[in-house]
Amino acid sequence: MIGVLKRVDRRLKRQLQEVEVRRSLSVTRHNFLSFRRWLWFQMTRNRLLFWIGVVNLSILLGAMVALLLPIWSDRTSSDLLSRDNSQQPRSTFLRHGLPYNLSRPVNILVLGIEPPPSTIGHNPNSGSTTRTSDTMLLVRFNPDRPAIRVLSIPKDSQVVLPKIGLDKISRAYALGGAPLTARVVSRTLNNVPIDRYLSINADALRQLVDRMGGIEVFVPQQMSYQDRTQRLQIDLQQGWQTLNGEQAEQFARFRASNNGDLDRVQRQQMLIAALRDRLTSPAILPQLPEITKIMQTAVETNLSPEELRAIVSFSVQMKPEHWQMLLLPGDLSPYSQDPSSYWLYTSGQDRIMSQYFGTSTLGAVPKPQPLTSLKIAVQNASGKPQLSQKIVRYLKQRGFTNVYTISDWSDIQRQTNIIAQKGDIEAATKIQQILGVGNIEAAAIGDLDSSLTIRVGKDWR
Repeated sequence: MIGVLKRVDRRLKRQLQEVEVRRSLSVTRHNFLSFRRWLWFQMTRNRLLFWIGVVNLSILLGAMVALLLPIWSDRTSSDLLSRDNSQQPRSTFLRHGLPYNLSRPVNILVLGIEPPPSTIGHNPNSGSTTRTSDTMLLVRFNPDRPAIRVLSIPKDSQVVLPKIGLDKISRAYALGGAPLTARVVSRTLNNVPIDRYLSINADALRQLVDRMGGIEVFVPQQMSYQDRTQRLQIDLQQGWQTLNGEQAEQFARFRASNNGDLDRVQRQQMLIAALRDRLTSPAILPQLPEITKIMQTAVETNLSPEELRAIVSFSVQMKPEHWQMLLLPGDLSPYSQDPSSYWLYTSGQDRIMSQYFGTSTLGAVPKPQPLTSLKIAVQNASGKPQLSQKIVRYLKQRGFTNVYTISDWSDIQRQTNIIAQKGDIEAATKIQQILGVGNIEAAAIGDLDSSLTIRVGKDWR
């Protein structure tokens, strides 16, 4: 009797195993067919947009783009994706586009790592403790109010580092790599959640730009500099230039003013815009496979394929006007032991983090200034003499009390640009209505002391 029961038990186990195998094969077949339909859809109907989206995301995060789970929250990787979508069959996604979509805003810390002077072909995964983060960006993908926001953090920002105390934020990478850097950034910026972080080295930037055939950038002044200890020689002429990889790095690293790291931050934002524009060109399509290989070997990231696909599906829909580039508020202090040290403004930081990154503050966020009291810089880019003075008089007649002129812009522009230096799009829109002309640009590329910079073009009458 016992032997019969054992045989029956073994038979039942085999049957259950067969059922489980058939079930697994069915699920695998279903997933494979879903993936094949998605891939075919992208490659036949939206091939250019798909590939440009993938590479655009990778490079912008590295250039400007071992990762951990969210550092200051309990979010999991799957939370990046829509919970509703994750419970539906994949075939339902294909009727509406990509199968993964962002369900909430996502923050990614981007680190540009500067290899040691003696290192060639350096990889960010090597674990060297001598490197520092030469570039630091906090990028927010916001599906609730479609926008991509890039916050530049000057590398000389004074912050509190564990076991050291007050020091420059760029040193955090040398002390503890990307994990420590992310923790320091989060604590400094009102405990903003950082979902992922990504690092790329300078060698990769040079290779990428060269593979793209160069990028178009306006060099606002002649740049000449030589540092034999870092094997750095910069020689760029003023005007519109097609920069190769080495020249792009020179453009980003040039530093020869009393503004510390701030001028470099401005040029980095100009470089990000140039990379974005170049990657949307159809002429770049044949180079995408090689560009992808470079990114795979040079970038350190733990973005899963599903997360990457979700971000790509979001980012390819973003037009240039949906990009907002900001500078972390602060100032240089001539009384510091290091004059290049950048001291953060708590009130300005609270406003930026609350308005653009959704963090709450312990105190009340300062009320916005009246429009007429904002610091507005006027810069002549029309080629017409004395035009900036005319704009200043025009605005003062309308009650503006803090308007001033700065040196003429060296590039002649057809259209007026209203630059929201500190991210105040609402104020820029009101100035646009008063002037009757102007394209609004959210970027920290205007006068550093201003809230708004009006770069007057030929369209002003």
